[in-house]
Amino acid sequence: MTIRKILIEPNKILRQKSKSVEKVDREVQQLMDDMLDSMYAAPGIGLAAIQIGIPKRVIVMDISKDNKNKNPMCFVNPEIVWKGTDKSIYEEGCLSVPDQFAEIERPKSCDVKFLDYSGEPQFLKTEGLLATCIQHEIDHLEGILFIDYLSKLKKSMIIKKLSKHKKENIDRIVV
Repeated sequence: MTIRKILIEPNKILRQKSKSVEKVDREVQQLMDDMLDSMYAAPGIGLAAIQIGIPKRVIVMDISKDNKNKNPMCFVNPEIVWKGTDKSIYEEGCLSVPDQFAEIERPKSCDVKFLDYSGEPQFLKTEGLLATCIQHEIDHLEGILFIDYLSKLKKSMIIKKLSKHKKENIDRIVV
């Protein structure tokens, strides 16, 4: 298992649409294992494959926030098939948009169909934090970040901060 580098906005790869997975094989399972390790190490509660530079429709999540009783979930080719009309607001953050948070309104519940870690078809009714997290991660598969829901001004301020931070953290060597 490997901890992978998580891409930070601005990055063109994060804006790509991810491609469907043809078959859940050992390679895809290894990807999910690496994604879980990377997500836990970050630490975060969700991660899409595109966030580590792999444009495949794969998501991992664990909303338990409990290191002793982890509850990892793996979603391959997830698709929201229904969204509720009631809304909820959560303060969202993102591993690809570090140290930035904003209140985002999304449907309070949604139903998702997907393939699990073994490649078996699954259907899941979600609500609350789980519904918010799955919608946030599926957005990543479409090249959408939570900051895209903000006003142009707020979004551009966040991107400027991230760009400045990236430049400041470039590894430098003096020879």
